[in-house]
Amino acid sequence: MERERWKSQLGFLLAAVGSAIGLGNIWRFSYMAYSYGGGAFLIPYLTALFTAGIPLLILEFGVGHERIGSAPLAYAKIRKNWEWLGWWAVTFVMFGIELYYVVIIGWCVNFFLLSFNLGWGNDPNTFFFKEFLQLSGTPAEVGMIRTPIFLAVAAVWFANWAIVYRGVAGGIEAANRIFMPLLFLLTLVMVGWALTLDGAREGLAAYLKPDFSKISKPKVWIDAYSQIFFTLSLGFGIMIAYASYLPRKADIVRNSFLTAFINSGYSLVAGTAVFAVLGFMAKSEGKAVADVVSQSIGLAFVAYPKALSIMPAGNLFGAIFFLCLVVAGISSSVSIIEAFTAAMIDKFGLPRKPFITVVAIIGFCGSVIFTTEAGLYWLDIVDHFLTHYGLVVVGIAECVLVGWFFRLDVLRRHLNRISSLQLGPWWNFCIRYFVPLVLGVILAGDLYNEVTKAYGDYSWTALILIGRDWVLLTLIAAFFIASRPWRTNHLATKGRAES
Repeated sequence: MERERWKSQLGFLLAAVGSAIGLGNIWRFSYMAYSYGGGAFLIPYLTALFTAGIPLLILEFGVGHERIGSAPLAYAKIRKNWEWLGWWAVTFVMFGIELYYVVIIGWCVNFFLLSFNLGWGNDPNTFFFKEFLQLSGTPAEVGMIRTPIFLAVAAVWFANWAIVYRGVAGGIEAANRIFMPLLFLLTLVMVGWALTLDGAREGLAAYLKPDFSKISKPKVWIDAYSQIFFTLSLGFGIMIAYASYLPRKADIVRNSFLTAFINSGYSLVAGTAVFAVLGFMAKSEGKAVADVVSQSIGLAFVAYPKALSIMPAGNLFGAIFFLCLVVAGISSSVSIIEAFTAAMIDKFGLPRKPFITVVAIIGFCGSVIFTTEAGLYWLDIVDHFLTHYGLVVVGIAECVLVGWFFRLDVLRRHLNRISSLQLGPWWNFCIRYFVPLVLGVILAGDLYNEVTKAYGDYSWTALILIGRDWVLLTLIAAFFIASRPWRTNHLATKGRAES
């Protein structure tokens, strides 16, 4: 089977950036910077970027390109009995993270439509939790499916299907050639507009004014490394699959740096729009910025709508904001589907179009639980377990596999031969020792917090049956798929460095 190819390295770069830039770039980074010392937070953030994020991104790009395969195929070519690791990554991301991520995009679609008439009213908090989500009392009280969310999720799954159905070059690359320039343009319009608002200066001061006392806390550094790891889509299997579609000559190291810099730069710029608007709201209400800011979902669906309601032409600004979220979300969600699709095609030689149709239908059905009245609880629990344990364990394991069971110097020579930027022994050190150590500290901290206090004040029953068991079921599925015989000859092909 002839492997699909990107039409150009620019198409690959846009797709990689599209995968990296997601919803968290707009609402998570800005809140973290605000909470952890403003401009001072850039010190741990950039340290994490250069010592962990970029080295691991180079590793994933390099493995995918040199081994010429998706995550399961690439890992199997390194050590056959490690194939399960690749399957676990693409399985829990596809049938975990993707299922609820699409639902959040569906919320953004709804709020995009609501923006035109400011349909959340004068109390966005009550509207979001009581009217829109109709949130039940506990995760066990599943309740009814919320029709507006259900329909929006169906539309998002259809968009995902339509893009991935058309393949790598004709679908994903073509879509990102539209999505990424559109996203950057909308963001710049939003930033320029926000900076003209009265109170924007106070908002930016709260966002970026350095407070170096805060970066002395270990938690700030740990969270900076966590943010870098998640924001670059590391451990998802995506970057490995994307790099496998590159031609023999590809500037892997430069593309890694560009992907990381564009992703981080976008987070910083988007944050200026977020806090300029919050500064406007604070001044309009005679409050401090600290009294109006909120984190994560509350920032996007409560604090921001409240600001839009009192802003001149807030309906148009809101439409731009939520359209940015939709575009950023879809560009990331299609990459998750492609990582799983590439793996199944590599191993079983399945035809893309019928397979992606089946995957989209199954995925849509799996998302339904998150569209119910208990959907937010399920989303929170599944997200916590998959990102804090699944992704971190995969990150540690791939460093061990490639750093200790693969000839890392061979991979580095391969990358140096095709890249304009040269890697030195520092990269080997980061992969073998530093990155696993950092991820190990994050994992240990998460485990300690888990056993000392139930996450989110949920019952242990809910955490075990929804969170822990979701992780275990995807792990069992990974071992099962890995045990199936290969239906293609991809496993027999050598890596580029050995050819």
